[in-house]
Amino acid sequence: MQETVDRLAIATSDRRNVAPAMLGQLNDWLMAQSLVDSDIEPIVYGCCERLQAAGIPLVRGYFAFPVLHPLHSALGITWIRGEGSSVDDYPHVPGGLNPRFAQSPHHYMIQRGLDSMRVHLDGDQRQYSFPILDDLRQDGVTDYLAFMVPFEAGKSNGMLGSWATDHGAGFSDDDINVLMHIQRSLAVAAKMAIKNQLMRNVVKTYLGKQASKRVLSGQIKRGDGETIKAAIWYADLRGSTVMADTLPRQEYIETLNTFFDATGGAVTQLGGQILSFIGDAILAIFPVDKRGNTPETICEQALEAASLSRSRMHEINAIRGMAGKSPLDFGVGLHLGEVTYGNVGVPSRLTFSVFGAAVNEVARLDGLTKDLGEPVLATKAFADAFPHDWRPLGQHTMKGVGRKMKVFAPGVSSIKRPVFGVAAPDSDDNDD
Repeated sequence: MQETVDRLAIATSDRRNVAPAMLGQLNDWLMAQSLVDSDIEPIVYGCCERLQAAGIPLVRGYFAFPVLHPLHSALGITWIRGEGSSVDDYPHVPGGLNPRFAQSPHHYMIQRGLDSMRVHLDGDQRQYSFPILDDLRQDGVTDYLAFMVPFEAGKSNGMLGSWATDHGAGFSDDDINVLMHIQRSLAVAAKMAIKNQLMRNVVKTYLGKQASKRVLSGQIKRGDGETIKAAIWYADLRGSTVMADTLPRQEYIETLNTFFDATGGAVTQLGGQILSFIGDAILAIFPVDKRGNTPETICEQALEAASLSRSRMHEINAIRGMAGKSPLDFGVGLHLGEVTYGNVGVPSRLTFSVFGAAVNEVARLDGLTKDLGEPVLATKAFADAFPHDWRPLGQHTMKGVGRKMKVFAPGVSSIKRPVFGVAAPDSDDNDD
């Protein structure tokens, strides 16, 4: 017993004095972060570094926040003394409960309605059997303080977090008072940062990366926009009307997403911008800009995206065939021209996309792939900008286009990977 007391006395005598003025500055700094467009990771990093500098013996800080994102349900940030901070995205899981989280102190706290929980991690601690505590004990952590700060009363969203120290005596009462005060200021700053990130996530998800930047920079009024030159990329799924009538709702949605994964995934991988999912079709552009994207380079990228999307669909159909499902097919229209890029609609409900004759022409060109039995077709403007191996298919009149247009199909040497299969003609007139 005396040995334990002596060891505690020695550890306590090593304790640094906490600087009240520095803690006041930290509180002011956190409030300032609430008023500017800060990201969450720098806020967490700055808070932990300032706490340590003020004399709080932190070795680790962990913070998690719910996010509204199509791929992730939550965001976690871990700060470690001397190593900085790292970010983890937690994907959506069936049932909504991550197995790892189910074994965490925070899940335990939620189930019991606890706002905070402290655990001394000495060698004899066996009260809790959480894997994270075993890991922290092995890393030399002596004291652990978990907390939750709700953002809205009666709801589960908010900030989850924990503080940890490797000081021999653990956290002092003063340390805990400081941490519990600061964590509320941190939660305020974090909530504002999360709202800003949420806005960016939603706008980016529904408008795309480049269009979202334009909207968030202030192009939000009807008529805001500009005329740009771009390679225009359009594809639609064949036989979709029949599938919509015959497939169960969820299977049809999954089929559409499979098609969009193959086509839209190829577009974004090659540097294109997806602008719209129009029912069973996808509209994208590869803009000419000042960063070296010339008409030739963007047309090459667009053609490569068409080839890649066809290759991916070939692989998908092989898997569908083994599952006894019918193959999916689609055509791609490629055009180069000037389009209006901006906001249209009614004042209270706008969309940010491209408009103009060239958009109508590329959509009609995609429809022509069914009649000609070609998987990919390009206009003369597109073929002239990327002068490689093209097969001329003559002039064609297309619905809604007031002139005949020369049409070309890509030759083998003009693309980097083979275009598998052809777009089979069908009688689904509603697919235009």
